[in-house]
Amino acid sequence: MGTLAVTGAGCLFSGDLADPRIEGADTVLSTDGIITAVGRAAELLEPLAAADEVLDAAGATVAPGLIDSHGHVTFGDYSPRQRAVDYLAGYVHGGITRTISAGEVHVPGRPRDRAGVKALAVAAHASFERFRPGGMRVHAGNVLLEPTLTEADFDELAQCGVWLAKFGFGAYEKARDGVEQIRWAKDRGILVMCHAGGASAAGSASLGADDLLALDPDVCGHANGGPTALPDHDVDRLFAESGMALQLVQAGNVRAALRIVERAHAENALGRIVLGSDTPSGFGVIPLAVLKTVVELSALSPLAPAEAWALATGNVADVWGLPAGRLRVGAEADLVVLDAPRGSTATTAADAMTLGNIPGISAVVTDGVPRFLASSNTPRAARPAELTRRLTA
Repeated sequence: MGTLAVTGAGCLFSGDLADPRIEGADTVLSTDGIITAVGRAAELLEPLAAADEVLDAAGATVAPGLIDSHGHVTFGDYSPRQRAVDYLAGYVHGGITRTISAGEVHVPGRPRDRAGVKALAVAAHASFERFRPGGMRVHAGNVLLEPTLTEADFDELAQCGVWLAKFGFGAYEKARDGVEQIRWAKDRGILVMCHAGGASAAGSASLGADDLLALDPDVCGHANGGPTALPDHDVDRLFAESGMALQLVQAGNVRAALRIVERAHAENALGRIVLGSDTPSGFGVIPLAVLKTVVELSALSPLAPAEAWALATGNVADVWGLPAGRLRVGAEADLVVLDAPRGSTATTAADAMTLGNIPGISAVVTDGVPRFLASSNTPRAARPAELTRRLTA
């Protein structure tokens, strides 16, 4: 893949909630898809001169790529729910460089038997290990827990590389019947997300705080609604009585999302908040879903734009153990270049987001490879990025 230099940035979002902006830096270098330096161009003259490609941010903002922590993928780049083809590649144009499957629930004729449940997860995992729609990394193969699964099945799933599980769509008589299976999954390093709130069109259960606290998943999925939010008092109990991550999604309740963020901010618990889209769903295919949530939080919550960005990057990477989500040496080079949109009174991406405006994305990089210049789904950036390649003899 060679060496890429992204330089000329007016601002760097770090993806790290503890220190969300990188001061005194304008350049990110990567080699073979891994970030090798973050600093000032004036101090990186030699590697800049040797770079195979140079992406000039033209004074705009450079940030880690957004990670959608709640996507409903199936197989390939297709959403049967909306009959949409190439939708994942379109999400890259919304700044999403990774998607985490929340269960392949929309696969037509989804199997519910023990063998079929395992086969679906293993096949989806294997499929997306080899397929990168638009350059996106998709972490697929989320086993949808059913009461017929045995402890040995979790050994088999883990041996096949499956490391995601979802509770809330199985044929359990009572939610708490899944406690043992969730423990089996977690004991094998499988990260468990649990449906929360009211039932969804995909046939999930309705789960509240009592169920969630008994099940003890790693992640409370769409705490602000998928699409019906948890009651406020249930959310308060999860803050007080658990340490699980609380996920906020675009396909949910905006009021509930704002209340959760405000409470997390007041209690110094923002590290527990992660963002996702929960799409495709009844809300449709939404390429700008995660970006829109980040903008809403920037405009309406106590968070600065760089802090809101971290909820969809570094926070997600921490909860799911991903090697991306931050601008730092050793992280995978998934980057977004964004700026105030043309015609805005704002002069930077952060200013536009504070006003509630969607910024313009002028470039996305995944694995250290520039995937496009100028998003097909956001407004045009006021200062477009430019890509040059070094001529070789």
